[in-house]
Parts: sequence; structure tokens; C-alpha cells
Amino acid sequence: MRPSFPASLRARLLLWLLLPLGALAALNLWLAFREARTTASRVQDRLLLGSARIIAQQIQYDDGVLEVAIPPAALELFESEDEDRVYYRIASARGALLSGYTELPAPPVALRPEESLAFDSMVRDQPVRVVAYAQPVFAAPAEGPVIIEVAQTFRAHDRMIQEIWAGSLRQGLWMLALASALLGLSLRWGLKGLVALRSIVRNRRPGSLEPLDPGPVPTELSPLVGAINDYVQRLDAQVAQRTRFIDNAAHQLRTPFAVLQTQVNFGLRTADSQQKGESLRAIFQEVRHGTRLVNQLLSLSRAEAGAQHPRPLAPTDLGEMAQRVLEELAGLAQARDIDLGLDPPAGPVPVAATSAMLHELVANLVDNALRYTPPGGTVTVGFRRENDAVALLVEDDGPGIPPADRVRVFERFCRLNEDGAPGCGLGLSIVQEIARALGAGVQLSEPASGQGLLVQVRFPVLPD
Repeated sequence: MRPSFPASLRARLLLWLLLPLGALAALNLWLAFREARTTASRVQDRLLLGSARIIAQQIQYDDGVLEVAIPPAALELFESEDEDRVYYRIASARGALLSGYTELPAPPVALRPEESLAFDSMVRDQPVRVVAYAQPVFAAPAEGPVIIEVAQTFRAHDRMIQEIWAGSLRQGLWMLALASALLGLSLRWGLKGLVALRSIVRNRRPGSLEPLDPGPVPTELSPLVGAINDYVQRLDAQVAQRTRFIDNAAHQLRTPFAVLQTQVNFGLRTADSQQKGESLRAIFQEVRHGTRLVNQLLSLSRAEAGAQHPRPLAPTDLGEMAQRVLEELAGLAQARDIDLGLDPPAGPVPVAATSAMLHELVANLVDNALRYTPPGGTVTVGFRRENDAVALLVEDDGPGIPPADRVRVFERFCRLNEDGAPGCGLGLSIVQEIARALGAGVQLSEPASGQGLLVQVRFPVLPD
């Protein structure tokens, strides 16, 4: 499961700033705990050594006998509310016990005169801290130093650690809370530009596509504002294009419906059967024209959807698809007395496409050529293999397209000749949209004969 983060940018920034700050605080607390433990151990060792030295001052050598008196001050150093147990042991250099507890072990190493040693040990199944001190006997140097040991349990030691560390913990938590508050205020002030940008976007009029003003925005947000403005420009262009398309489509559909209404009214008013027949034939032509227009609008919509949301493409034989389209349009070519021919390829011509999109592309190219080629003309479909592409060629000997208009004819509803020319001005627009969706390119030129139009659609070669 992915970790959940706050939705607010301010909260996220504060979180990512507090994480390293919290890690540093935790490290500081760990170091504070170590320092507290070291301090408590030092204090305890000093108390134990002080007690051992007080006892050492009371050692006397009289008539060859070492005498030791334990002064109350030596043990009063350890009086506290923790009720620690205190043990002591005084032994001669030869190890003979002079006074104290036999359970307290001797130092692990021999001590030189006036040398001390602190170590941990166990007395009566309790851990203790022991300090041993070697007190020389000046009256009898041959006796060697007397070893004085004082031990204490760890209750006061542990309480001191807790008190020191608790103080550091409280201080660290207060500092972390203060840092969080200051960071929150800093982020609130630092994100004013982003909040201002949000307010600007939120207060825009519905449908407004004006670019954002990058003036009040911080430098780090300028790329975001630039990207939004670029998107707004592209969206504005697309909306304008869609608006023009809808207006043109409405205009194109209004014309056949107006003609239909006129012919229907005329047919209803006239009693002449011949005129009724002419009216029905005109209605039939307009219905067929309107049906083709609607079909081409649907084809263009599907082509645009394919360009914006590409579908999985599969190898499709371009030569086989061209053969099928020519068989479907053979009736139209015969009705217009046009020689429709195919120069078949030497073998399969696979291209990456869907069968429906490739059929629509080839059908629109051939249909366009048939409608703009005068009776008695020729339309030929061929192929050309190149190193990095496969080209579909559709050539006719019709009126052609002047070089100055070869870019404009791809616009929707563009018709160079309005004097009764067939078509709706959508064929090449559909071809271009489908080619864009398939990664192909469309090029218009003159045939080698110099008469008519040659349309080339170059498809990328499929990898082996």
C-alpha cells in the first residue's frame, strides 16, 4: 500500500521539512541521553572517590597494627531519597580484610599508592558502582598501600540520568514545536504567490481563455504559469476550430435541408406527375448528399478521436485494403465514366494501422479523386517502397490543385470551386487526421504528366 500524504501542498512541505528536523531532534536526544549517563557516572564516581578519601584519612598505624575508623561523613555523602545501598571494604596490601563487607570484590588490578579505579560489580545480586583507592601508610611504608573500596547501587545514578534527559527532552520538544510554528508561518508567507495564483484562476469568468499574468507569481512557479498559458492557447485554438467546424457543419447541413423543403413544397403543390417525379429525384439527390455529408462528419470525428486517443495498431496489408476499396468504388467510377486502375505491389505492403482507419483513408482519397476528375478521366492507385517508408499513391488527371492552395485544402469544408463542384470539402481533412493518427504524412504534388493531382501518403516501415 502506498503511503498517504496530505493533500495540501503547505502540509506536505511542512511535513518534509519537519522530517529531517525531527530526525535531528531524535539524534540530539540520543546524544543528550549519552551525555546524561556520562554526567551521572562522573558524579557518582566523584562521590565514591570522595568517600574513599575521607575513610583513608582515618587510617592509623599504631604498634604495628592498622586501625580504621569509618567516619559518618563518609557515608552521609550518599544520603538521598532513592535509598541506595552503600558498601565499603578496607583491606591491607596483602588482602587482609580490615573492615567492611566481605561480599565486595577486590579491584581487578593492583593499584599503586594514591591511585584510584572505578568499575562495575555485583554485591548481593545487585549491580553496584565501585571506586577503589590505594592509601599509602606513611608510618609503615613496608606495609604497602591500604585498599579502600566504596560501592553504591544505581538508583540515584539512574534517577539523575532520567532528570537530565527529561530536561533535554522537554527542551527539544519545545524547540520542535516552536520550529514547526515558525515553519508554518514561513510557508504561509512563502506560498502567498501560489495562493494568489489559485485566487486568480478561481475568480476567472467561466469560459475565459485569457493567459495568466505571471507578474505576482514567484520565479519557481513561472514554468507552471507558462505551461498553463500554453495549454490555454492550445485550448483556445481548439475551441475556435471546433466552433468553426460546428458553424460550417450547420451551414452545410442547412443547405440540403432548405433544398429538401423547397422540393417537398413544390411536389405537394404541383399536380403534374412529371414535375412530381423531378421533385422526387431532386429530393433523392439532396438526401444522398446530406447522407454523405453526415457520414463524412462522423468519419472526421472518428479520425480526430483516433489522433487524440491512439488505439493499438496492428500490421495491415495496404495493398489488400486498396484492392477492396477499388472494388467498392468501381460502380461510382463506371457511373462517372472514369478509368479506375490499380498498380498492384510486388508483395504484401504491411503498415501499422487499424483496418477501419486504413479503409477510411484509402476510400476518401479514391472517392475524392473520382468526384473531382471529369468524365473520361483516369484515376490510378499505386505503391512505392522506400528505405524508411511505404508510400500509397493516388493519381488523377483532373483539374489538380494549385501549389498556393495545397495547404488550405486540408482545412475543413474548404472547396476551391463552389460552382456546382461535388463533395463537401472534408475528404482531405479526414485523410490528414487519419494519417496523423497512424504516424503517416500526406503530400500533394503534380503527376509526372503535369496534369491532375498526385496524393502521396507515406507510412513508416514496420520493423522486421
